[in-house]
Amino acid sequence: MNIYDLIVIGGGPGGYVAAIRAAQLGLKVACVEGRGSLGGTCLNVGCIPSKALLTSSAKYSELAHLSSHGIAVEGASIDLSSMMGRKDKIVGDLTKGIAFLFKKNGVDLIEGWASIPTDGQVKVGDDTYEAKNILIATGSEPTPLNGIEIDEQDILSSTGAIALDTVPEHLVVVGAGVIGLELGQVWSRLGAKVTVVEYLDRILPGIDGEIAKLAQRALSKRGLKFQLGCALKTIDRTNVGLTLTLDRVGKDKEEVIEADKVLIAVGRRPVSRGLGLEDLGIALDPRGFIQVDTSFRTSVPGIYAIGDCVPGPMLAHKAEEDGVACVEMLAGEAGHVDYNTVPGVVYTDPEVASVGLTEEALKEAGTEYSVGKFAFMANSRARSTGETDGAVKVLADPKGKILGAHICGAHGGDLIAELVLAMTKGATVGEVASTCHAHPAMGEAVKEACLDAMGRAIHA
Repeated sequence: MNIYDLIVIGGGPGGYVAAIRAAQLGLKVACVEGRGSLGGTCLNVGCIPSKALLTSSAKYSELAHLSSHGIAVEGASIDLSSMMGRKDKIVGDLTKGIAFLFKKNGVDLIEGWASIPTDGQVKVGDDTYEAKNILIATGSEPTPLNGIEIDEQDILSSTGAIALDTVPEHLVVVGAGVIGLELGQVWSRLGAKVTVVEYLDRILPGIDGEIAKLAQRALSKRGLKFQLGCALKTIDRTNVGLTLTLDRVGKDKEEVIEADKVLIAVGRRPVSRGLGLEDLGIALDPRGFIQVDTSFRTSVPGIYAIGDCVPGPMLAHKAEEDGVACVEMLAGEAGHVDYNTVPGVVYTDPEVASVGLTEEALKEAGTEYSVGKFAFMANSRARSTGETDGAVKVLADPKGKILGAHICGAHGGDLIAELVLAMTKGATVGEVASTCHAHPAMGEAVKEACLDAMGRAIHA
């Protein structure tokens, strides 16, 4: 029987990072992965391939807007097979890179699907491995809709939506969250008619409402059609495609949409089944999330859990932070994650980025706050590049402490990093504003928003 200090179940962002960090700390570590390649959902069928397609589709879409720059492009066409091949090569190269890092750091890779027959043991196939500690990092999977069968041919999850071999005539996206909007924009740019159906009366639930409205306006200009306040009732197959019946929420009214492809993107759920957790007595909540304490300990000593399979933001970078903090505590160090400063980014055009509290949350809590805003239309670099949609919004308490920051605009995912750092280190809006920002640059919008929170905006 092979004995390890730590066995990590799951080779996604949380699991592989935890395994590498544990090995760096001197632990004997193995990582179990059944997918056949490392990197989890994020690298194989999620974050990375979708960003590759977003980039490729953006380059094609940009060709239609170059005339204002004095550039004429004729005869441009799409080679979807080559586009998908580029995406697949990026994924393959990165998964091989993780395997190299395992070898470099002395992490043993065990291929197969794991279960935990008893505390201190992990079973993979016919082999059983002994571990002083077990870390569950099994991630998440798309949430299904009752009565809707996903076949990955016509009715798709995100996995099928990044692997289509033709551009749909009409793609209906069910769910106006991160995944639905990103993949909807990919196929819209490549020529599909895209309709986004959302149960709520807004897009991007959880994002600051004002910023979400800016995003919806910009995405509508770029071709996405939104049907908000609609619930998907049925999908029926016909000789020519799919017929969707929608219920208008709160109204006695049905609506019918014809489509040839449907993407179900209503969220994700934890992967916690098949491990034997119930038999071990590990506590799960009604949605299947593994219950852990602030040190990532489950209800069974020696078994820990991190990432998407525990409550909290279902984000790859949050899982990585979980993994590092967990194994550092196992090794006797002081691991810590500040969940108030975990950013979220939607990589549409324009990007939507957020950290901390929304204005709605502050109002609900009765917190006193000031708002600072700056529109990219007034930013000289944005005017130069033509990327003028959106704004930076900063929320601060009376002493200038940043409570939340929200961006809709080009490069928002990069711009938010400055505000995440400021919140992490306790910098005020005044201290951010007093930091010299290069000109002309998009980052000046961050400075101006912080000035505006103090009533001192220069360019607004």
